[in-house]
Amino acid sequence: MKTMQIVSDSVERTFEIGKRIGSMLEPGEVVCLSGPLGSGKTTLIKGIAAGAGAAKPSLVNSPTFVIINEYQGKFNIYHIDAYRINTIAEFEALGFEEFIGPDSVVLIEWADKVKQVLEGLDCIHIEMQHNATDSRIIRISGSEKYNRL
Repeated sequence: MKTMQIVSDSVERTFEIGKRIGSMLEPGEVVCLSGPLGSGKTTLIKGIAAGAGAAKPSLVNSPTFVIINEYQGKFNIYHIDAYRINTIAEFEALGFEEFIGPDSVVLIEWADKVKQVLEGLDCIHIEMQHNATDSRIIRISGSEKYNRL
């Protein structure tokens, strides 16, 4: 599995990278995001939602307390935040596998916290990390089509 690495030097660029990813998503795909607090995961997801046709990507926010947000675009977009998930059983109780289907995509923030459940799924993995004050490193693996970003 080849990994694509992109350096984003601004919030706007991170959003635009997300937008390109979102425009390439296909129903049934699962995007697993990991990285420390403040690394840009939610900004990237706002861009992904915009690229996938969400009507109001500005309303996209991290569902830290509600755990799952749903957005409408070219297909249903389920945005799951596993930050407050304490056990694998809690994550499984969400029924996230039911969200994966021919008319939806699933975006999981803090996917590294639930990686045992995700094993065996064909996921697009996005790892984000701080590079400098406003700079982020974005590593994408799991699908060759994202090598065109």
